[in-house]
Amino acid sequence: MSDGKKMTFWTRIEQWFKHRLFRLLEDHVGRKPLSPEQLENRPIRKILVIRQHDQLGDLLLSTPVFRALKNRFPDAATTVIVRSYTGSILQNHPFIDHVLVFYENLLQWSPVRMLRFIRKLRSGFDLAIVLNTVSHSMSSDTIAGLSKAPFILGSSHLPFSGCKRNFYYNLIAPYASREKHQSERNLDIIRYINADTKEKYEEIGLTEKEKIRAEQYFKTNIKGRRAIVGIHPGAGKIPNRWPTYRFAETADRLIRKTGAAVVLFQGPGEEDLIEAVQKEMKESCYLMPKMSLRDLAASFSCLDLFICNDTGVLHVAASVGAPTIALFGPTNPDLWKPPGDYVIAIRDQSKRVDQIKADQVVKQSLDCLNRLIRPANTV
Repeated sequence: MSDGKKMTFWTRIEQWFKHRLFRLLEDHVGRKPLSPEQLENRPIRKILVIRQHDQLGDLLLSTPVFRALKNRFPDAATTVIVRSYTGSILQNHPFIDHVLVFYENLLQWSPVRMLRFIRKLRSGFDLAIVLNTVSHSMSSDTIAGLSKAPFILGSSHLPFSGCKRNFYYNLIAPYASREKHQSERNLDIIRYINADTKEKYEEIGLTEKEKIRAEQYFKTNIKGRRAIVGIHPGAGKIPNRWPTYRFAETADRLIRKTGAAVVLFQGPGEEDLIEAVQKEMKESCYLMPKMSLRDLAASFSCLDLFICNDTGVLHVAASVGAPTIALFGPTNPDLWKPPGDYVIAIRDQSKRVDQIKADQVVKQSLDCLNRLIRPANTV
């Protein structure tokens, strides 16, 4: 038997066991579905939102949910469960009271951390919400169940293999079959319990100290420039990366046409990309030091324009209101671009990011800078 056939055989065996396991769970621990009206007469003082399965961009696209929950339950305290590397980005958020970290690496869990996590998880939540939109995480559902919240809300989307419904939930929000933006997908879940907001933009709660520290850095290190343009050439997914030589060409042309300062931002493991852009540029630029997510967000808030690929930092920049040009490839920006007119998505008809020309990006950049450029006597 070939390796391919062996893999297919064992995959089928695995799927059979999963199918049986989920059916057993549905039969023995499945919750009886409730109507949203049954929530009306119950006091909701503590809400748990579970997003420990998300990448950075997905997490930030869900932040309108927190505003909507505060609109619906103004006196309730909201706790959010997130991954360890994204946890800091939700600190000081105006509509989040507590951030509870779920460590994705087993080695990061100590007995003390585990005990603290369980105590907080079992601290008396009235409502647990699982925001499953593009995937369905068994661990998220399990965490919701362990919270012992009497109401558990989630989407009807993506039931487990062999199951009739998402049995962990007793409030099951319908899933629209038509295409929708991811922010709308998240809001659809809580709209089932009459929570909503008209403000769909992503949001990070920066402190005044963080903003002042970032502003002071730019004032000290970048002087005599009428505009500051940030460029981040990285992306975790290779098909999402615009070629470095086009970033370099764009930066050179903006410097020559506007006299702007161009600053390069880098993420972990992106040293080679930054070095390539610097080598391919003919004009001088500034290289920002590596920094935490929150310091990165504060730096983005000081920019007149930010240019980047379709990646997590796009959503960080949008969350602090930075005018942004985002270069999209395989991903549909109609579904994933951060909401707001200040974020412009460029995508070629081929759906290949490397087919976007520098001319397109320069033109859009100049249009933005002409509208937003700061007076000459400021940073």
